[in-house]
Amino acid sequence: MPGMVLFGRRWAIASDDLVFPGVFELFVRVLWWIGILTLYLMHRGKLDCPGGVLLSSYLIVLIILLAVIICTVSAIVCVSMKGTICNPGPRKSMSKLLYVRLALFLPEMVWASLGAAWIEDGVQCDRTVGNGIIATVAVSWIIIASTVVTIVIVFDPLGGKMAPYPPAGPHHLDSHESSQLLNGLKTAATSVWETRIKFLCCCVGKDDRTRVAFSSTAELFSTYFSDTDLVPSDIAAGLALLHQQQDSIRNNQEPDEVVSHSPGPSQEADLDAELENCHHYMQFAAAAYGWPLYIYRNPFTGLCRIGGDCCRSRTTDYDLVGGDQLNCHFGSILQTTGLQYRDFIHVSFHDKVYELPFLVALDHRKESVVVAVRGTMSLQDILTDLSAESEPVDLECEVQDCWAHKGISQAARYVYRRLINDGILSQAFSIAPEYRLVIVGHSLGAGAAALLTIMLRSPYPRVRCYAFSPPRGLLSKSLYEYSKTFIVSLVLGKDVIPRLSVTNLEDLKRRILRVIAHCNKPKYKILLRACWYELFGGHPEDLPTELDGGDLTQPLLGERSLLAHGSPAYSFSSDSPLESPTKYPPLYPPGRIIHLEEVGTSGRFSCYPAARYSVKWSHESEFSKILIGPKMLTDHMPDILMRALDSVVSDRAACVSCPTQGGSSVEVA
Repeated sequence: MPGMVLFGRRWAIASDDLVFPGVFELFVRVLWWIGILTLYLMHRGKLDCPGGVLLSSYLIVLIILLAVIICTVSAIVCVSMKGTICNPGPRKSMSKLLYVRLALFLPEMVWASLGAAWIEDGVQCDRTVGNGIIATVAVSWIIIASTVVTIVIVFDPLGGKMAPYPPAGPHHLDSHESSQLLNGLKTAATSVWETRIKFLCCCVGKDDRTRVAFSSTAELFSTYFSDTDLVPSDIAAGLALLHQQQDSIRNNQEPDEVVSHSPGPSQEADLDAELENCHHYMQFAAAAYGWPLYIYRNPFTGLCRIGGDCCRSRTTDYDLVGGDQLNCHFGSILQTTGLQYRDFIHVSFHDKVYELPFLVALDHRKESVVVAVRGTMSLQDILTDLSAESEPVDLECEVQDCWAHKGISQAARYVYRRLINDGILSQAFSIAPEYRLVIVGHSLGAGAAALLTIMLRSPYPRVRCYAFSPPRGLLSKSLYEYSKTFIVSLVLGKDVIPRLSVTNLEDLKRRILRVIAHCNKPKYKILLRACWYELFGGHPEDLPTELDGGDLTQPLLGERSLLAHGSPAYSFSSDSPLESPTKYPPLYPPGRIIHLEEVGTSGRFSCYPAARYSVKWSHESEFSKILIGPKMLTDHMPDILMRALDSVVSDRAACVSCPTQGGSSVEVA
């Protein structure tokens, strides 16, 4: 549903968004009205004191005013319940009701001010009456302040620039005029997003790299949100419907519906070995997060274990660069990896935009020099993540069309310069020349580790990389194919990050538009059922259907109405490829992918124990769509991934003599 137009501008709220806030206000107002009426009826005989006539008049008028407000809010709630997201016709009277409701704030504010003034004058009546009047004045001003805050939240800075088009759409305009209009809107949207991001990240700094990151992030958001007219609740409803649809399709899917073929002998033979390597090197990827992750994983004993290291100074003996509480970080690293102080070559917690913390250690068990790059832990890291346009990568290899995620590429280049120019790797291999180089990381660190591995492939041909939960939007197709021989990625369940790219986000937006346009239920029912489904589970077929009839191959009028400016890049066909903007071509995850999938269910939430997992080599196409569900975020957490790896490795070790699992013997085509 396009945002409501009030006072000649668009707002970030739709006419069907007022059910829940209206019901809450009704609850408060009715209780308040009953309380005031009871106070007046029980104590009206005590209002024959000096100033009592004023207080009696105040209560009577307040009771009448509250009754009018309650009737108005009831009407708003009833109207907001009508229609569907794409059928606002039954709610066409909403704007008039809102004007009436806003007009009622004026007498309410005046009356609350008079009540405060009369109480301030020291009216000498019964104390209960006086306290009741004080309470009514306080509640009045609290509700007024809450309304002002709500108006600020739903204010759309671009609302005045986004007047709705006539029914014929923007195509009736002269092409030059239309192009100028759209370019002006995009420029304004980018400016607004940049202002928002600078406000949220005001403590990050103002160097050149930060300013570039602000601009890149603002352009990403403005590009993604510029061609649709959705409010936040529409997106929430669309995600809820997609989750239900996705679960229904999976439950009805035939087991043999997926076409597969046997993998090559090397892939089948080394799955167990690579799983064991992943289990081992994940400890280093987790250690790179320092003490916050360690304390989170060990809330009761973690602080006691590393407390001694926090108070101990070793900066003169060990090259610890940047940041505070480095010894706490170092203590947690030692506890996580099980190594000794002498095994570490370099530990850096220097953290800026495009510059990630990392550590370098000697792993004697695997005879390797391990470089572990930290994942997202700060606002600076988030800005690095969101600098999502592609840039060419200069590599000493014969691969054509070398493109990569800009922010992660810059971060990998920074670590590369530190490792080579500062002589860190030379120092490590001077101590252990026979060791091989292994680079690991989780999330953002996984993406940087993969690109760093490609950069180091020429001077270190034996280099290997283990990328845990890497972002999908990382490498061009040619680099993805090139990386398969020396990079292994590990993905858990429905983790959203290995499925996250600008192309996949565009696909998600298209699916949200289609499922919303094809739904014939009001938004408040969708959201209520979604809350029940997420909290208590159940089969999607048991719920009253939200999606009537199935073929979504034809363009829908409701879907067209949700497009703000008839985006030329938008495709109505669910099977047609998306036309990606030039700055955001399709990008792919690194290397071969091991996918851990939960077998059965251990409950709606990840806190339930005893989950079991299947393991298989997966093709990148399995991660070409974002899956919706409660675990799309929790499956990305490093502690959850470590727990899953522990379970998988222990189960497979206990089943050495049993036949190979079906999931591990196929590679999805």
